[in-house]
Amino acid sequence: MSQFIFNNIRVVLCQTSHPGNIGSTARAMKTMGLHRLYLVRPKHFPDGEAKSLAVNAADVLDTAVVTSTLEEAITDCQFVIGVSGKERALSQQVLTVREAASEAHQIGINQQVALLFGTEMSGLSNAEADLCHVLATIPANPEYTSLNLAQAVQIMCYELRMSITEGKLHYDEKATTLATQEELELFYAHLQETLTHIGYINPNAPKKLFERLRRLYGRTRLEKEEVNLLRGILTLSVTPKKHTRY
Repeated sequence: MSQFIFNNIRVVLCQTSHPGNIGSTARAMKTMGLHRLYLVRPKHFPDGEAKSLAVNAADVLDTAVVTSTLEEAITDCQFVIGVSGKERALSQQVLTVREAASEAHQIGINQQVALLFGTEMSGLSNAEADLCHVLATIPANPEYTSLNLAQAVQIMCYELRMSITEGKLHYDEKATTLATQEELELFYAHLQETLTHIGYINPNAPKKLFERLRRLYGRTRLEKEEVNLLRGILTLSVTPKKHTRY
């Protein structure tokens, strides 16, 4: 289902001036699972700089669709999100990119969605914004809201992926085996014995200090291997060291 939604979402760049931004956009898209790139009247494309900055996302560039008008790029879309940091006198509903990503997720289940970005210098024009259903903005430092085009694409695509995948990692975490209570009690006994041996604990009144140590280790949820490691250290700490002869 996730991949089906990604297939229904495209990134549209309007009149991009620098080919490097196109390549960086392709890379940003691919890392987040998107692959449909539309370019409206790019100044330079195809271009070697774009391919260089795409790194291993050249396939996104190879399948990019170049159009002469924005209308052509979004003609079959049911929902268009314009990503813009401009404050406009009259505009559509303005959402944060996180809110917009949630909308794109829901609509993208069975309809076509476009994420629209304007030029590097001035962003979306009023005419381009008028073709959008909603505008999305990236909450930023009000004293300096300027973002590189590819950075803006990355943030929007990241929020979209977080919404679609519910933030699940792209790999399975290594399974760990926690220590049993019996293993923990053997470790605590070993620890108390060692600390008493080296004079750190008063054998006549060990309770208060040792209770703190138990709580400390209890909070860490020790794994079986970690208990074995710690007990190895305790064993070595009370075993006389052999002198190495040179």
